Amino acid sequence: MIRTAVLRALVLTAAFAAALTPVTCLGQILAQNLAQDSGQSPDKQPAKSSPKSPPKLPAKATKKLPPELLSLLRQKKMPVNSPILVRVFKEEAELEVWKQDTTGRFQILKTYPVCRWSGDLGPKLQEGDRQTPEGFYRVTPELMNPHSNYYLSINIGYPNSFDKANNRDGSLLMIHGDCWSIGCYAMTDEQISEIYALARDSFLGGQPSFQVQAYPFRLTPANLARHRNNPNLAFWKMLKIGNDHFEATHLEPRVNVCNRVYVFDAQSPPKSPKSLVFNPIGKCPAFVVDPKIARRALEKQRADALEYAQLLKDNLPAAPTYSELDGGMNEAFLERFPDRVTLSKKIGLDLARHPVELLMGAHQRMQALNWTNGGGPHASHLPDLAPRP
Repeated sequence: MIRTAVLRALVLTAAFAAALTPVTCLGQILAQNLAQDSGQSPDKQPAKSSPKSPPKLPAKATKKLPPELLSLLRQKKMPVNSPILVRVFKEEAELEVWKQDTTGRFQILKTYPVCRWSGDLGPKLQEGDRQTPEGFYRVTPELMNPHSNYYLSINIGYPNSFDKANNRDGSLLMIHGDCWSIGCYAMTDEQISEIYALARDSFLGGQPSFQVQAYPFRLTPANLARHRNNPNLAFWKMLKIGNDHFEATHLEPRVNVCNRVYVFDAQSPPKSPKSLVFNPIGKCPAFVVDPKIARRALEKQRADALEYAQLLKDNLPAAPTYSELDGGMNEAFLERFPDRVTLSKKIGLDLARHPVELLMGAHQRMQALNWTNGGGPHASHLPDLAPRP
């Protein structure tokens, strides 16, 4: 029975991957479709000059932003086609879309409750560990999938150069709809429709890519103090540097990788004749941080460090290192999707390789499955995870 369950899980994983294979040149297809609809091609030549018309996209991928969101854009002085930036927080189960306003800085546009994320707090390390990624990623037009069986999907670009330099692997890590997660940030179909449209419109406005910042939680002194015993604390403090640069300036941080670490907003030292070259696994070149950004970020970091030290002095209770749950869900969806909160325990196939789970033998895992579902060990008890056609 264990073998059958595992086999089914592998089949479903393969189906999931196939369903989310990205469509190349989405930006070009979108531009050409929209240009032809308006009677003009992207290069401002007559549409008939194109040797071949692009394939038509499904209506869900070309759907316009809803009137209430357009009204919010006008209120916040954000052009429809201005650049966006996305931030995701696991523990809070929230996804933020930031958008550039007419001043050139990013401001928060809308916060979406995340319907489902899987794994535990901490970065993704390897294929099949069910972990949703943490780090700084870039989404280009070809990573947008209008034909996803999970309504619409956006591949965040894992693994990035930092992940590869640290021997982390995995593929097809998405922000998508349908509220099912196997290492992805899953939204509802209604939510991903808006997020996808905001990304699409930013590409049509000329943004070549947008940044996704994925965090374990909001990197406040209180949250870091609560998780001070977590083995990922050093990694999270490194992410906090980029987070602080953004929060202090509302400008997208420039991200590079060298010596297997992230560096942010680096520039050549004064009077340096050489341009910076970063090798993800090589020694970091001599660099300085943009002084305007560094000053503001340092002020924030000093204040945070004082607060953090006080919290430790006050002996703030520490959070457990491992939650013993498979991911999380924003409380806004708990009543709507009560069966999707602890998915891995329900099907007895936790692949996260945490020490707690390694103590469970095959027999115990099947017993847990029986107790959860209140019946015998039949494959029919497994939830149907197969992608819909």
